[in-house]
Amino acid sequence: MVRQSCLRGFEGMESEKIAGKRPGGAVVPEPESDARRATSEGYGNEADASKIEDYATRNKLDVATSWATIGIFLSLALMGISAMSMILIPVTLAVVVGMILGLAAEKLSKLGVPRVLNAVLLSTAVALAIFLVINALAGPLAKLAQEAPDFFQRTSDRLVPYLDRLKWLHISAETFQGGPMSISTLLENSGNVLHVVSNSLTPAIVQILIFFAALLLFLAGRISLRKTIIMAFPNRTSRLTAIRIINAVERVLGVYFATASLIYAGIGVAMTVIAYVGGMSVPVLWGVFAFVSSFIPLLGVTTMTIALAIAGIVTHSDLVFGLAPAVAFFAVHLAVENLVFPAVMGRQWELNPFVVFLAIIFWTWMWGAVGAMLALPLSLIVMTVIDELFIEEKAQPQLPG
Repeated sequence: MVRQSCLRGFEGMESEKIAGKRPGGAVVPEPESDARRATSEGYGNEADASKIEDYATRNKLDVATSWATIGIFLSLALMGISAMSMILIPVTLAVVVGMILGLAAEKLSKLGVPRVLNAVLLSTAVALAIFLVINALAGPLAKLAQEAPDFFQRTSDRLVPYLDRLKWLHISAETFQGGPMSISTLLENSGNVLHVVSNSLTPAIVQILIFFAALLLFLAGRISLRKTIIMAFPNRTSRLTAIRIINAVERVLGVYFATASLIYAGIGVAMTVIAYVGGMSVPVLWGVFAFVSSFIPLLGVTTMTIALAIAGIVTHSDLVFGLAPAVAFFAVHLAVENLVFPAVMGRQWELNPFVVFLAIIFWTWMWGAVGAMLALPLSLIVMTVIDELFIEEKAQPQLPG
């Protein structure tokens, strides 16, 4: 009996071991095999890789969404700028001119001139300058209009032999004798041109009035506007940065355009002398065009040189004498831009020519001829703001110990 009970107890213990239990009823954990451990680790790595991939995908989608939002905002902003050009062009021009006159306004204020009188004097000076330019151009433009038929005829007679050599243009003497390119047809269509000009005259007058009103109000409220912009920032550091940027922009625009006006006036005088010596008609008009076109980098001098070349060829029978005024003007402008201007202004305000070219193309596309003239001052403003925001800390000299 005892032997049989012992055998039963031994067999029970063996069965509990096989079932994974301890001899008291406790379950004995079965050792995990290498294959099962590797399988579980593989599942864990795949889950982590899937989470990382999902995170990277969400991050890419967030970046794409951000750029899409920025693109939509810029598109709407460009549409708004284009749609409101009737108002934005004179207002922007008034703000730029007002900032250019900022240094003059500061000097008048130091002399004790009240703000309102200060604004009236500077706005009147701008209006007087524009009136004098228009009055100076009135006579030469009237003379040019009277000579328009003879000028068109001489132009066709002089240019057709050169254009006839370019067979792919399909232009010959018969082209200007009949059809839409004939002189008589062009003169007949001049009435349509005058009609278009007269229709555009009313919006131009409205824009001129908006410009002078905005310029007067900007100069009168210039100090209060500065304070409003500065106090809009929350902390002292941001306010000091705003003060530094506003002062730098006014200083750059004032000094740059005051100096450039004197230098480009010299180019205008030189162009007047070149046109007079070259036997070209209305030399004063050429001088004014040279002065104004110099404020439009790259495109101004290019357009002026091409116009001089065409007018010279029309005026002179000899090709060398005809191209001489254009070559002389281009040489003078090249010397001034590369020698005189850097020597007077220094190298710190030089702009990348490619960036300036893109700015001119963009603003010309947006606002036409006025946009082309605003491209340079707007580029200077952006350059100054970037320089002041990302100014590098200058290393302070260390005194010997």
